[in-house]
Amino acid sequence: MDSIRRIVRLLRVSARASERLVGISGAQLFVLQQLAEAGACSIGELAEATLTHQSSVSVVVSRLIERGFVSRRASEVDARRAEVTLTPAGRTLLSRAPPMAQAHLISGLRRMDVAERGALAQGLSALVREIGADAQAPTLFFEDDAPPRRRKRTQNHEET
Repeated sequence: MDSIRRIVRLLRVSARASERLVGISGAQLFVLQQLAEAGACSIGELAEATLTHQSSVSVVVSRLIERGFVSRRASEVDARRAEVTLTPAGRTLLSRAPPMAQAHLISGLRRMDVAERGALAQGLSALVREIGADAQAPTLFFEDDAPPRRRKRTQNHEET
């Protein structure tokens, strides 16, 4: 239990720092950071980079597009392929953002021996089944806990 507590605390503290320092969820910042490393890429490629399901990444990317940090466009190489890329606003936000714990977690997992990773995956899967959480879709860390966005007021005071 202590190890699980340490990991969850690390992730929670990292997510709160993201929200406090740059105003977006930890999951959104993690996706931005992975996109900065990968360059223009598809949602599927971004899902691979974040070790997350495409549907979860797609939801986060949609929120980032709404905020103007990411854009979606047809690939220059293959117009049938959609790619996402950072906008100048996304790059600016990243320049003042803290590193995310998710990146450290993924790096640590990749450094583990294959047998250790397999045993960890099996053990965690068994635990998830035993506590009845296997029916829940796995999202990016704390994305479902993201604070609601503040709405801007227009000049005629209608909410947008």
